[in-house]
Amino acid sequence: KKGIMVFVLCLIAAAVADGGGNVLKHLIARPRPCLVLESVRLVGSGCGGSFSLPSNHALIAFTVAAVFSHFFRRAIVPMFLIAVLVALSRVYIGVHYPSDVLASAALGGVTAGCILFLYKWSTERYKEKPDTTVMIISLLALTLFRYYYLVTGPVGLGPDEAQYWDWSRRLDLSYYSKGPVIAYLIAASTWLTGDTVYGVRFFAPLLLLLGSVFIYRLTMELYHDTRKATAAALVFQITPLFAVFGVIMTIDAPFIFFWILSLYLFWKAVSGQKPEDKSLRSYEDENLSASQPLNFSTSRPDTLQRASHASKRYWYLLGLAVGLGLLTKYTMAFFYLCAFLFIVTSKDHRSQLKTPGPYLAFLLSLVVFSPVLIWNAGHDWVTFKHTAGQTHIAEGLRISIKDFFEFIGSQIGVLSPLLFFAVMIGAIRNYVNRQSSIVNRYLFWFWAPVLVFFVLKSLQAKVQANWAMFAYIAVFIAFADFFYSKTHKKWEKIFVTVALCLAFFQTAAAHYPKILNLPVKMDPSSRLRGWVELGIKTGEVYNSMLSSGSSEVFIFSDKYQVAGELAFYTPGQPYTYCVNLGRRMNQYDIWGGFDRLLGQDAIFVTIGEGDMPEALEKAFESHEKESFTVKEGDRILRQYSIFRSYDFKGLEPRKTESY
Repeated sequence: KKGIMVFVLCLIAAAVADGGGNVLKHLIARPRPCLVLESVRLVGSGCGGSFSLPSNHALIAFTVAAVFSHFFRRAIVPMFLIAVLVALSRVYIGVHYPSDVLASAALGGVTAGCILFLYKWSTERYKEKPDTTVMIISLLALTLFRYYYLVTGPVGLGPDEAQYWDWSRRLDLSYYSKGPVIAYLIAASTWLTGDTVYGVRFFAPLLLLLGSVFIYRLTMELYHDTRKATAAALVFQITPLFAVFGVIMTIDAPFIFFWILSLYLFWKAVSGQKPEDKSLRSYEDENLSASQPLNFSTSRPDTLQRASHASKRYWYLLGLAVGLGLLTKYTMAFFYLCAFLFIVTSKDHRSQLKTPGPYLAFLLSLVVFSPVLIWNAGHDWVTFKHTAGQTHIAEGLRISIKDFFEFIGSQIGVLSPLLFFAVMIGAIRNYVNRQSSIVNRYLFWFWAPVLVFFVLKSLQAKVQANWAMFAYIAVFIAFADFFYSKTHKKWEKIFVTVALCLAFFQTAAAHYPKILNLPVKMDPSSRLRGWVELGIKTGEVYNSMLSSGSSEVFIFSDKYQVAGELAFYTPGQPYTYCVNLGRRMNQYDIWGGFDRLLGQDAIFVTIGEGDMPEALEKAFESHEKESFTVKEGDRILRQYSIFRSYDFKGLEPRKTESY
C-alpha cells in the first residue's frame, strides 16, 4: 500500500512540476541558448519549441526525487544523482543555461515541500473532517489547473472579452451595454500582470473559487451538514455552464459571484444572527439536529428578540453586494424580486418589512448603482434602450415554439444532459416533500421564479443559454439537501454518479476542443480562435502600408467583435474604430473619433468575402482588397476581407436605427 501511495504521489508531483514549469516558462519567456547564442553546440535533433527557464526536465526530476526519498530514505543518493544527471544533460545538449537547471533544482525542492505538506495536512485533517478536506483539495487543484490553463491553454480572447479589455483602457462610470465592474476588474488585473490573455482573465478562477466558498458557507448556514455543503460547492465547479467562467472573463464571472454572495448575506440578515452573536449559535447547536434549520417560532424569548433585530452590518453588506452585482449585470435586479417574494410568503420573516434593514440595503444598492444612472443621464439613456431591445419589448406578445424548445435544449446542454434532470428533479422534490422547511422555501424563491420567467420569455422571443444561470445556484443547494436527506434506491445513486461524471468529462473536454473535433459551426469555442492570426496579418498589412509611404494608418471594422479583437491582437495594441453601416449601436459609437482621422489611410477588416461597402467606397479615395483565411488543419475556421484604404474623406453621420 505504501508503494502504491508513493507512486501516485510521485505522479501528482510530476504533473504539478510540469504544469508549474510551463506557466513559469510563459511568464518569464527566456529564450533558449541554442536560439540566441551562436557559440552553443546543439546536440540532438532540435532546440525545442518552448522557453528556457525553468527546465521542466530538471524541475520534474528534483521534485520526484525529493518526494520519493522522503518515504524511502535509502534512495536519497541514487534519486538525487539521477536528478543531477538529468539537469546536466539539459545544459550539455545546449537547450538550457546552467542557471536554468540550478533554479529548477531549487523550485523542485519547493514544489516537493509544498506537496508533502499538503499530503500530511490532508491525511490528518481527513480523519476528522473528510468532507471539507475533499472540498479544499478539490478547489485548490481545480483553481491551480485553471491558472495553468490561462497561461498555456489553446484558446484566445473571445470577442466580448476583447471588447471589455478595450473598455478597461478607457475607464468610465458606465458603458453602452453593461456596467463598469468588468472594465475595472480587467484594468486592475492587466495593471498587475500586463495586457495579455492571462492578464485579462486573471480574476476568473479566483471569482469561481470564491463562489464555491460562499456556496459552502450558505449551505452550512442552511443545513449544518458538511456533506451537503461540499456537494453543492463541487457541483458548481464541475458543471459546464459555470466552469467556463473560471477561464473566461466575461460579465458572468463577477456577476455570479455577487449573486452567490448576496444569497449568503441575505440569509444571514433575515435569520437575525449578528456577526458577534455567539449565544444564538450555541443555543442553536444545543437544540437542533444537524439537518434542522433554525426555526424562530420555537426559539426562546430572548433568542427571538435578538433574532428580530437582525444585524445592520449584514443588511449594509447585502446592499453593497447587490449594488456591485447591478454594476456588473442588470439581471441582478431579479434579486429584489426573489428576496421580496421570500419575505412576504414567510410568516417567520414577514416582520422584517417593519424593520429598517431591507430598506437600508435597497437604498444602499441604488447608491452603489448610481454611476450607471449618472452616466446614462448624459448619454440619452442608451443602456435602457439597449436593454429594452435585447428583451424584445417592442415586439409585443407573440408565441415562438422554436425559441421555447431552443431554450429548454440549451439548459439541458449547458448543465450536461443527465445532470440537468438530476438537479432539477432533486430541487423540485426537495421543495414538494418539505415545503414546511423555511430554508427549502428560501431556496425555492431564488430559483423557481427565475426559471419560470425565462421559460415564459422563451415563448415570446429568443433567450440566451446563460441568462437564467443564476437560478441554478439555489437548485444545486436544494439538490444536495435532497440527495443527502434520504435513502435513495441503488439506480438513483448510479444515475447521479453517472450524471456527475458525464458533467465533469464534458467540462474537461471543453477545455481542449480538439479532443471533440467538432465541426466549426457546432463548436462554441471556435469563437475564441482565429483572432491571433488576424491580428498578426493586420500588423503585417499595417507595416506594409507605412513602408509604402502612408504616414498615419488607422484600423477599423463594421463589427465591434472584430474591432475589439484587432485592438488586442494587432502588434502594438492600437486603438481601433467601428463604423456604423446599418447595425445596432455599440460602445464604439459613443467613443466616435472618425472626425479626427480625415486625410489618413486605413485598414478596414470585415468577416467573410465581399466587396467594399458603398458608403466606405465614397469615404476613401481608393482601396485594395486582400482575402485572408484562417484554417485549422483542413478546416476553414473563418474568412476575412482586408481592405487597404487611402485618403479618408469622412463619413456622413448615420442615425441610430436600433439599440
